[in-house]
Amino acid sequence: MQIIPAIDLLGGACVRLHQGDYDQVTRFSDDPVAQARSWQDQGASRLHLVDLDGARSGQPINDEAVRAITEALSIPVQLGGGVRSAERAEELLNCGLERVILGTVALEQPQLVVELANRHPGRIIVGIDARHGKVATRGWLENSDTEATELAARFSESAIAAIISTDISTDGTLAGPNLDALRQMAAASSVPVIASGGVGCMADLLALLALEPLGVEGVIVGRALYDGRVDLREALQGLGDGRLQDPPNGLLKDLA
Repeated sequence: MQIIPAIDLLGGACVRLHQGDYDQVTRFSDDPVAQARSWQDQGASRLHLVDLDGARSGQPINDEAVRAITEALSIPVQLGGGVRSAERAEELLNCGLERVILGTVALEQPQLVVELANRHPGRIIVGIDARHGKVATRGWLENSDTEATELAARFSESAIAAIISTDISTDGTLAGPNLDALRQMAAASSVPVIASGGVGCMADLLALLALEPLGVEGVIVGRALYDGRVDLREALQGLGDGRLQDPPNGLLKDLA
């Protein structure tokens, strides 16, 4: 199970939103490069970036911070938020990012996603953000009538690298991931699924590990790392290679 730390960028700072609400912002750092280096130094093998300004407005406000992060790190970096055209995706792939994540455009222009994935095998991810099982778009500000599992199935035979499945109701809450929704997403598509939203403790990571045989191959963790509820080094030691090793300090307490 790959554990992927998240940095959400808003106005050049590292923040977290509560259930995607731009009016409920917690600011964690004004230096995203230093934060990115910290996650790499603690053993992360990949970093997940979200351009919240881009997701809301479609404008590349945080490109300077994104370039600085990719230049500072040796691990691969992926980014989502406001990637709504082939030109924008190509621009990001050419500025040091290993993967780009397409959300809104995956619903509105699925053929564009397929074409980009064919052009860049293994470098395109589809982000499916769901509210009550239905796909939400444009920074979670708009709701659709499309079932998240239906959208996942459309890309089942495509060349995309993965699907990031985010349950908006759990995102930023630390209340635990929506395991039922993740099972349904994994069943809907043969594409690997990366879980996002709700992780609040090591026990939540263990629960996700049980879904790995179904196709849930990774998890994005944000607020729990910043709050200290999950220690990245311990998580990687215990779960990072997909097997539970000798439990690190604190893990047994989380499972009790």
